[in-house]
Amino acid sequence: MWIASLLAAIMLAYANGANDNFKGVATLLGSRTTNYRRALFWACSTTLAGSIAAAWVAQELVDTFSGRGLVPDAIASAPAFSASVGLAAAATVLLATYLGLPISTTHALTGALVGAGLIHAANEVAFSHLGTVFLAPLLVSPLLAMMCAAGLYLIFRTCRLALDINKESCLFWGIPVAKVLDQLHYLSAGAVGFARGLNDTPKIAALLVASGTLIPEARYGVVALFIALGGWLSARRVAETLSHKVTTMNSGQGFSANLVTAFLVIIASRLGMPVSTTHVSVGALFGIGLLSGHANKRVIVSIVSSWVGTLPLAAVLAAILCWALMA
Repeated sequence: MWIASLLAAIMLAYANGANDNFKGVATLLGSRTTNYRRALFWACSTTLAGSIAAAWVAQELVDTFSGRGLVPDAIASAPAFSASVGLAAAATVLLATYLGLPISTTHALTGALVGAGLIHAANEVAFSHLGTVFLAPLLVSPLLAMMCAAGLYLIFRTCRLALDINKESCLFWGIPVAKVLDQLHYLSAGAVGFARGLNDTPKIAALLVASGTLIPEARYGVVALFIALGGWLSARRVAETLSHKVTTMNSGQGFSANLVTAFLVIIASRLGMPVSTTHVSVGALFGIGLLSGHANKRVIVSIVSSWVGTLPLAAVLAAILCWALMA
């Protein structure tokens, strides 16, 4: 069971990197600010930095995703419980990655916690805790991101038109506006990568904490390493969806979406709120696409449908795995 818990966390970290690492830099590729390899390197580097920082500033997320409060403490600390939760969430995220669908690791973990909890102690799962602590932030955050991203870009665009600024304009020291915007776009994408590492790493490390696997110093390191590895080796399919299929965008639109995503995810991570970087990031892109009129509604519907199916699929897989491991 100790080995199973460790493998489950490694698999989930790899799956998370493959599905999530490119979400911050998708706007860089989509706006043709840079190429795939450079964007991927920036994503992995900034996510790794966020993963390391999570060990000091995001401890509340470890407690939330250990399962305590949702199921009795004795169950949450059982290695079979942690292993089944991690394996089910990993399988769900890997399937979505293969299909090129950006889904939420947070959503998959939530479903897996419920599914495994129902097998261990069906009458002791705290569904009220599930609604207030898990589901409410997951439902509200993408809507908030949509409105904030659209509103912020509208403000930037209004100011640009009022000041008669275009790509050929130069600042008073002779630097082209377009070049400054590209650099700001890079920084905002890096901020999303950092926020993603800060938000997702403790959720996966919680599986190792709950089962007592590895020493505390090693847990974050293992998770951070495999998140980076998954992103570097297997991010291409989701990258194509986010960069080119959701909406067309320019640097200003990408910069706006990234600023909103980074701000919301970092604040939520610090407060211990289990929001999904995926939901926030994709919600911001939706908002930009709807405002510009370039949103691909068919792709948006398919992504939202995958979000709806994530929780029940992870719950069913976790229930089956939990039953098998207990047997």
